[in-house]
Amino acid sequence: MLLSSAEINAPKQTNTHSSSQHPTRETVILATNLSKSVGSGEHILQILQDLQLQIQAGERVAIVGSSGSGKSTLLGILAGLDVPSSGLVSIQGNAFSTLDEDARAAMRGQYMGFVFQSFQLLPTMTALENVMIPMQLNGHPTPLQTAQESLAKVGLAERMQHYPKQLSGGEQQRVAIARAFAAKPAVLFADEPTGNLDTANGEKIIELLFKLNQENSTTLVLVTHDVRLAQRCDRVLTLQDGQLSEQAYA
Repeated sequence: MLLSSAEINAPKQTNTHSSSQHPTRETVILATNLSKSVGSGEHILQILQDLQLQIQAGERVAIVGSSGSGKSTLLGILAGLDVPSSGLVSIQGNAFSTLDEDARAAMRGQYMGFVFQSFQLLPTMTALENVMIPMQLNGHPTPLQTAQESLAKVGLAERMQHYPKQLSGGEQQRVAIARAFAAKPAVLFADEPTGNLDTANGEKIIELLFKLNQENSTTLVLVTHDVRLAQRCDRVLTLQDGQLSEQAYA
């Protein structure tokens, strides 16, 4: 469902290159003059155009917009899964978008967690193994204990040895959330985390996502069409014509 102006209570356009809500907080994500285009010659599609974005530690920011507006592309660039055509992204003051893939992967492992619409669980691994493997790859000192604790926090203590096909959609997304929060990342990126769930399970995932976000003081950046999810965030940014505008609540 798309976010409408009526559902956002008196929206107004503001400059999104900085936030005045928490002026003393550390800047965790900074995007400067970010542009992204695909194609060549007469067939160039401009997705992002000189976009500016600043997100501070502990903020919860929703990015909304029509289908095809480039929301997932922007999220992918901020997370280092894609690179911009021009412009820069820094994470906690460290250059990010200019690094090679191996260096970006190392920073993702150090600073970031991810929740996707399609869960992204490995079908041949149990819930416990799915939560453990990113920590093992990143040299976490206690992956087994931490994965067990993380799954218990999302209510899956009795389902740790089950495989994804043995879990419901809501349970699979809870495994994905446990995996994302297990290593206590500084930033959590979520791409349509309720998109494949029914209303009841979507509500449960929203409550869980924000509960763990608050407990861990994580910076949350999410792409969503879910009005309920967007309205729980500190800021709602609309992506249109390659630019961001901020919707401010009354």
